[in-house]
Amino acid sequence: MKKVFGVLVAAALVVVGCTQAPPPAEAPAAPDMQPYANLAQLMRGIPFPASNIIFDAQTNDPGAVAEPGDSGGGAVSQYGGIYGGWEAVENAALSLQEVSNLLLIPGRQCENGKPVPTDQADFQMWAQGLADAGGQALKAAQAQDLDAMLDVAGTMSDACLLCHEKYRDVPDNADRCTP
Repeated sequence: MKKVFGVLVAAALVVVGCTQAPPPAEAPAAPDMQPYANLAQLMRGIPFPASNIIFDAQTNDPGAVAEPGDSGGGAVSQYGGIYGGWEAVENAALSLQEVSNLLLIPGRQCENGKPVPTDQADFQMWAQGLADAGGQALKAAQAQDLDAMLDVAGTMSDACLLCHEKYRDVPDNADRCTP
């Protein structure tokens, strides 16, 4: 009897020992943060289309159901794919928040080859303003609040305008990104 009990205990220990999870593997190293696009390409690729979706939501209800045969306008038809309607507006808002991080990656160049002024306090503040505007847009989109979208569009416009006036809208493109 003692032998049977001893064999059962030994078998249980073998089963428990063999079924334990292996030690966790080391996590792969995070990729280096590096820019892949110049500033103009980044702006045209992410915040420009995202902000247009938000601006469009001021006048076109993203939640409106299109009538059959109505090509409509705005976020419902133009961005009415799988992630259309209010979800498209939410995604656009999140894109604005995320791009504020991308704007500050060191080493990014402007279209004219000058470095993006990531070391300038005003540039950093305006990048944060874009993130803040994106956060407000996200809340308005989640609430499906068209009135709030009007306010958000103004906040977003202001965030973009201040940076554009100093760093983009200069008489000579050679001076773009010059503090």
